[in-house]
Amino acid sequence: MNPLPIVLLVAAVLLTLYGITLYNRLVNLKHNVSMAWSNIDVLLKQRHDELPKLVEVCKQYMNYERDTLEAVMHARQGVADAQQHKDLPALGAAESQLRIGLGQLFAVAEAYPELRANDNFQHLETRITGLENAIADRREFYNDSVNLNNVRIEQFPDVLLAGMFHFQPFRLLEFSEPEKQDVDLARLFR
Repeated sequence: MNPLPIVLLVAAVLLTLYGITLYNRLVNLKHNVSMAWSNIDVLLKQRHDELPKLVEVCKQYMNYERDTLEAVMHARQGVADAQQHKDLPALGAAESQLRIGLGQLFAVAEAYPELRANDNFQHLETRITGLENAIADRREFYNDSVNLNNVRIEQFPDVLLAGMFHFQPFRLLEFSEPEKQDVDLARLFR
């Protein structure tokens, strides 16, 4: 009896199982990126809903700071538009503008003791700050997931299956240079 057909059959089965394992790992990575984006999306929507409340509370006290309030609302709309169109470069730029606007808003609010003492303002400031921190954490998780996916679909032998099944790389969620720099609080009070 010739053992060659049995060896070839075992090799084919092992190769098929290995291919299935690689494919399933690629699918898992792709869905991890989608899940990571969904986590960001939920937090962005929550923050989107909280910002008008914050602006309304601030309007009651900050009669002369309309430009700051309008900048926050304009940036909020930019984030919503980029989020809706799933435009990551635009989202990064809009997020930068929104974070700068919020930083300015909270810095300017320091000049209004009645506003700082307002329970609604304190609650919204805490809520939005918490959301900002959560968004930063989720951005890091998203970029890690994207990186893992992109590396795997370029590595051998995964690249063979990735090409065969049209797995695509994802874009990192990147931010502009002003987003990465410290806020100059002294400049905000000039």
